[in-house]
Amino acid sequence: METISSIAKRLNVTNGRIYQIIKEIPADKQPKKDAKGKYNFTKESVEAIESYYNSSSSPKTDIESDLVKQLRVDLEDAKAEIKAKNNQIDKFQQLLDQQQQLNLSTNRQNEKLLDTTTNNTPSQDDRPLQNDDTDVLKPTEGNYEGKETKTPKKGLFGWLRR
Repeated sequence: METISSIAKRLNVTNGRIYQIIKEIPADKQPKKDAKGKYNFTKESVEAIESYYNSSSSPKTDIESDLVKQLRVDLEDAKAEIKAKNNQIDKFQQLLDQQQQLNLSTNRQNEKLLDTTTNNTPSQDDRPLQNDDTDVLKPTEGNYEGKETKTPKKGLFGWLRR
C-alpha cells in the first residue's frame, strides 16, 4: 500500500506537492479517502500522479533552462557595460589630469605676466619661473608627480599674501 510520503520520496517532491497533484488529476483517477480521511492509493491513482508529475515537470525544466540562458546573456551584457564604463572613467581621469596641468601652466604664465607688468626687476626667485618647462603641447604623463611646489607670489598685490 502506497502513502503520500512514499510517493513524494520516489518523485523527490514534498508531500504538499503530491496533494496539489491529486487535486489536479481527473476525478476518476484520484485516490479515495477512507473513514479516517487517509488516501487509499490504487495502482491507477499512483500512475496518474506519476504521469502528471512527469508531464508537468519537463516543460518546467525547459522554462528554467531558458531563464538560465537569458540570465547568462544578461550577465555578459552587464560585464561588457561595466568594462565600457571603466574605460570611460579612465579617459575622464586622464582628461582631468590634463586639465589640472593646463590650469597649473596657465597660473604660472599669469604670474609671469603679473611680474613683468609691475616693472619689478627679476629677482633670484623669479628665474625658476622663467625656465618653466611646463608646455601645454607635451603629454601629461610624467609631468605631474603628485606634489606641487609653491612659489612665492609676486606682483601688484604680493604684499597682501605674506
